[in-house]
Amino acid sequence: MIRLARTDSSAVAQWWWTVDRWTFAALVLLLGLGTVMSLAASPAVATRIGLDPYHFFYRHLVYLGPAIAIMFAVSLLSPRGVRRLACLIFAGALVLMLGTVLIGPEIKGATRWLYVGPFSLQPSEFAKAGFVVVCAWMFAEGSKRQSSIPGNTIAAALWLATIGLLVMQPDFGQALLVTATWGSLFFLAGIPWIWIALLAGLAVGGAYGAYIMMPHVASRIDRFLDPASGDTYQVDTALDAFSRGGFLGMGPGEGTIKRVLPDAHTDYIYAVTAEEFGALMCLLVLAIFGFVVLRSFARVMGETDRFVQLSACGLAVLFGVQSIINLGVNLNLLPAKGMTLPFVSYGGSSLIALAISMGMLLSLTRRRVGGQAALTARILPGLQAPRLAGGAA
Repeated sequence: MIRLARTDSSAVAQWWWTVDRWTFAALVLLLGLGTVMSLAASPAVATRIGLDPYHFFYRHLVYLGPAIAIMFAVSLLSPRGVRRLACLIFAGALVLMLGTVLIGPEIKGATRWLYVGPFSLQPSEFAKAGFVVVCAWMFAEGSKRQSSIPGNTIAAALWLATIGLLVMQPDFGQALLVTATWGSLFFLAGIPWIWIALLAGLAVGGAYGAYIMMPHVASRIDRFLDPASGDTYQVDTALDAFSRGGFLGMGPGEGTIKRVLPDAHTDYIYAVTAEEFGALMCLLVLAIFGFVVLRSFARVMGETDRFVQLSACGLAVLFGVQSIINLGVNLNLLPAKGMTLPFVSYGGSSLIALAISMGMLLSLTRRRVGGQAALTARILPGLQAPRLAGGAA
């Protein structure tokens, strides 16, 4: 067994003694549960569309190893490195999102993907993490009294640009997720209440406009408010899975809902989990999501670097809100919207993008000299603390 001494100055040793190992363990556990759930849900879907039963599961495994490696590698970065990476990812994702609108194939009425040989790429998945960190940086700069950078204005412009590209695809679910996260950053940055009220009004107006001008958006909302107004097969089938599973579930592989439920391996994998593994497993998954979000908030409460604080909170909110949207749709608490359950649903772009996002979160919540001096002193008792990985942002 390899032991890492607290006096070891290597990058891996410093990572081990400064990273939030509880959050890292929770994320790895979530990845493991996602693999088990993919094995349970995807064979029935693959068989139904004429593919090898383990087609989606094997592809999930192909992405799993790189996702863990990427999450670890990104978590080694300093806050400055995270910021630079976010800028590169966000700029590249915006260009690719524009490419999906111009040359992307239309699938189910939307142009959200680009294809490179047998692989598909959804740029909006990668844009989210970069967007959060870059906007947090701008808000942090805008909060400095002597800063000449109009951070708040730039953050608002970036939000409008991102929302515009998402609406053009169209992808209103991602637009809602990005807006909710950006609004949280706006609030945490200490913006005056009048601006918050104005932006809330703008968001409500935009949602109403989407309802009026987009028939498929109106249809989903109408069916949510009045199930008798249209087809609610997916939601009804998902709810049936929860009732059939009970507390302990029917057992691995014993569920039948996945054979008839569309998108059982992606949007509705939580319903498949409920039927086969029961409410107990569902509560465990929910607890892991809640733990990661709340633990991340707690880690940065005493952080002195404004950029680190806002970025970490924004990434945690992004992770939590995306989870809430998926779970809410499965439980018929929100209108139907195709959105993956982080680290659980099948999807290569989603898995890699989330690995980058959570790698950034792990990096930003590491304990560093100057950010959490008291904890550093506890980690290195009786020693003059060396410069830990990352430094100042």
